[in-house]
Amino acid sequence: MSPFDETMQFQTRQDGRSRAEKALLLAYEALVDKGYNPIHQLSGYLLSGDPAYITSHRDARDVIRQVERDDLIEELVRAYMSTRLP
Repeated sequence: MSPFDETMQFQTRQDGRSRAEKALLLAYEALVDKGYNPIHQLSGYLLSGDPAYITSHRDARDVIRQVERDDLIEELVRAYMSTRLP
């Protein structure tokens, strides 16, 4: 059996969620404040890793860069699924 046939288990740090949630909310609000489309900008950052997608307004760029992108994505999946599951 190939290692690619097995399901890998993804582990994250315990503190990832609260920091990720706060960073995403701050970036979202800062992007709205500056007149950007926050969904487009956050998507661009998450896909590319380029911090230029996030405004420096309210220190949002520095805050979001302190959180691993995989923690940000995990938080987004968690929030999305929590609205879809009973």
